[in-house]
Amino acid sequence: MSDRSEGLFSFPNPVNEVAARSVATGVVLLCAASIVSEERWLLVAVVYGFWARVLTGPTLSPLGQLATRVVAPRLSSSPRMLPGPPKRFAQGIGAVMSTGALVVVLTVGWGVAAWIVGALMVAASLEAILGLCVGCKIFALLMRVGVVPDDVCEECGDLSRRHPELVGR
Repeated sequence: MSDRSEGLFSFPNPVNEVAARSVATGVVLLCAASIVSEERWLLVAVVYGFWARVLTGPTLSPLGQLATRVVAPRLSSSPRMLPGPPKRFAQGIGAVMSTGALVVVLTVGWGVAAWIVGALMVAASLEAILGLCVGCKIFALLMRVGVVPDDVCEECGDLSRRHPELVGR
């Protein structure tokens, strides 16, 4: 799993789970602050962060940079590496949902938007606290039913690549 993507518009593969969970923690905090304060600029920061991570991984994301360069190296000396494509898909779901919430805020106010941001906050909390990536689960389901081709994420479909210790049992 050393298919390291390079370039501005790329997404890392593999992804450090500690960094991903750190980003999710930041998303939870930003979402909570935006709901409580009803400050549009905080929601804009959430939207920007998701789109930056979808398009460039951590490269143009302040939260991504903080997580990969500062937080993750201090929390774990031996990172657990995960496939990148499901994480990118999850960031894409966050980008769509947060953008939708921003459109709702700008057109009708915080009422419905707070529910959308709250749903994002719940998903990010599951990732941050339990390591459960809702977007990754959806990605796996889409692979299982054939919507996402196997070659998009070979590691996702081949357990032996992620857990070589299980081979031959």
